[in-house]
Amino acid sequence: MDGYIHSIESFGTVDGPGVRLVVFCQGCPMRCQYCHNPDTWEMGKGTRMSAEEIMRLYERNKAFYSRGGITVTGGEPLLQPDFLLELFALAKARGVHTCIDTSGATYREGQSPYNEKLDRLMEMTDLVMLDIKHIDDAAHRELTGMPNGGVLAFAKYLEQRNVPLWVRHVVVPGITDEEAQLERLGRFIGSLKNLKALDVLPYHTMGTVKYQQMGIPYPLEGVEPMSKAGAELARKTIIAGIRAARGKN
Repeated sequence: MDGYIHSIESFGTVDGPGVRLVVFCQGCPMRCQYCHNPDTWEMGKGTRMSAEEIMRLYERNKAFYSRGGITVTGGEPLLQPDFLLELFALAKARGVHTCIDTSGATYREGQSPYNEKLDRLMEMTDLVMLDIKHIDDAAHRELTGMPNGGVLAFAKYLEQRNVPLWVRHVVVPGITDEEAQLERLGRFIGSLKNLKALDVLPYHTMGTVKYQQMGIPYPLEGVEPMSKAGAELARKTIIAGIRAARGKN
């Protein structure tokens, strides 16, 4: 089973605990306005690699990953469940920590062959990093081109499966920084018993050069980067929502 791979980072330090081999999968159904990797959108492109090839890359630098592991990200890695099943089976056989960084965009509630694969995959997944783009459905549609119902249902699914959850949220000035929505996001994730960590990431414009290279307009042209202070304020608001959901002052 080959996967379609955009790129690989050998020494990732921000994609899960410890130093990690980070596999960027090709293909994504979302069209986030602030996406800094538009070159990962198209499906069926990229370099075809087997799970064994990736494990050989891991073994090459194994000493550096003693407190880390493997993270699959994208793009959207859950578009390639069969490949992930094979990769994670090999990883767990070697005692390697596994992490999926996902938008949750592929999840739909109910019984389906896809969800059966997802069930098996979650049995081999040590951590899911879930990017929640916006808690409001209408705003999420405008920001990403997709509804957020599946994303929030996926978060609840992870809770039911008892898969440790690490939530990420990008704070964009005037788009995802509204206080009421941040608190609402906090109340939602605060209700999840499997929540282990929260990353609040300031919006940046470093990906705009890729849009220029690809000859496509950048949707947030003119939007200034979010300051660290602004991101920290947003984080405090989300945490206030988490504490409210858990009945803490």
